[in-house]
Amino acid sequence: MKLHYPNKNTTPMLKRIIYICLGATAITLAVSGCKTPELIQKNVNAAVPESYSNSSQDSTNTAADVVWKDYFSDPYLKALIDTALSNNQELNITLQEIQIAQNEIRVRKGEILPSVGLGAAAGVDKVGRYTSQGANDANTDIKPGKEMPDPLQDYMLGAYATWEVDIWHKLRNAKKSAMTRYLASVEGKNFMVTNLISEIANSYYELLALDNQLAIVKQNIEIQNNAYEIVKYQKQAARVTELAVRRFEAQVLNTKSLQFGIQQNIIEIENRINFLVGRFPQKVERDANAFGDLIPETIQAGIPSQLLANRPDIRQAELELAASKIDINVAKADFYPSLEIKAGLGFNAFNPSYIFTSPESLIYSLTGELIAPLINRNAIKARYLMANAKQIQAIYNYEQTILNAYIEVANQLSNISNLEKTYDLKSQEVQALTQSVDISNELFNSARADYMEVLLTQRDALESRFDLIETRMKQMNAKVNIYQALGGGWK
Repeated sequence: MKLHYPNKNTTPMLKRIIYICLGATAITLAVSGCKTPELIQKNVNAAVPESYSNSSQDSTNTAADVVWKDYFSDPYLKALIDTALSNNQELNITLQEIQIAQNEIRVRKGEILPSVGLGAAAGVDKVGRYTSQGANDANTDIKPGKEMPDPLQDYMLGAYATWEVDIWHKLRNAKKSAMTRYLASVEGKNFMVTNLISEIANSYYELLALDNQLAIVKQNIEIQNNAYEIVKYQKQAARVTELAVRRFEAQVLNTKSLQFGIQQNIIEIENRINFLVGRFPQKVERDANAFGDLIPETIQAGIPSQLLANRPDIRQAELELAASKIDINVAKADFYPSLEIKAGLGFNAFNPSYIFTSPESLIYSLTGELIAPLINRNAIKARYLMANAKQIQAIYNYEQTILNAYIEVANQLSNISNLEKTYDLKSQEVQALTQSVDISNELFNSARADYMEVLLTQRDALESRFDLIETRMKQMNAKVNIYQALGGGWK
């Protein structure tokens, strides 16, 4: 900080500083006024088809507009989602990223405003007799009683300020970019909420399906044990051989082994849910009997253009694109000169008792610095072109996000339709095989059917019931996935 003592020539000196700065501005603008590098231009393609295949175009009521508490009816599932939205660690990490983005806005805002600080200093200076300054002081004619203090003390108290004048809106654009990225981080959080709700719901329905499969296995074990006992009695009566007994025994053992595999899957799914909820392993409360009553409802998909407003990931990509465009303007401003004004005001004296004596101890400074890039312009060009490349990258990312969203919805709508047909056919298959089990048992007891027919029929019936439950689970997963794909859950 350059310090000057005030005198009568203060006003002319300030005028000279202003004139010099204006002249320097004209010179630097002339020197640095060469053309900036040409940028790669690409138009954004946000067009989507007018409708989904095999779907109505009703835009008045879509599943994305339904809040998750109304979309899911199971009270246990609601409680899990509600807890996860408060305790999930990954979601809480994302919330901190939002705080970081918000603080970045404050940083950029602070760069626009002048920086003001206070300073104080104290020191002592002892000059040697045979130094140039000491010899000069010795030859100075100082009146008696007015000798230079030796050693010489120095005390200073003052305020200083620096301010970069935002001529080219570089700092304001940087603040605007930070604000846009903050909004993008909020949309990123919303997208994570949607994914979290979807993952918990899918895991919950998978857990209910495993509970029902386990119940079916236990029922089959009981049925097969009864058949096994009957075969043993028939072997004693010489109606069947030992081979039939061993085959029935093997069937019982095979079904029992399925029980433990399902139990392990239940533990793993429960712990996956516990992890998402943010708690240590424990039993997940649920009503397994409610699974049989689940009926997928008709989904209102709306029209594809609504995805642009409902999908948080699309909104996030759009905001990131907007921020990248602003960053180009920030990088472009580096080609032009920057003006920085520095000022200082305070008191300086060699004796503490004189420090607030005005105007003798009053000091001030005023400096204007105008700096323009002349030699190291390659680095500035590189940053400018890099900002352009990031903008093109953001455009592709935005277009890819829109395409991915449309395909996700189209896939799930087709999946829902096909699963509905599959479930109807599987229900008929289960009914036919259940009747076949009773028929095969009767035929076997009357010696009109081979024991292998009984075993194969029991196995097929068990697999068909498993498949029916799995199909229902896929239907419920499709209900969850279409809700996520349409952009529901975060509102």
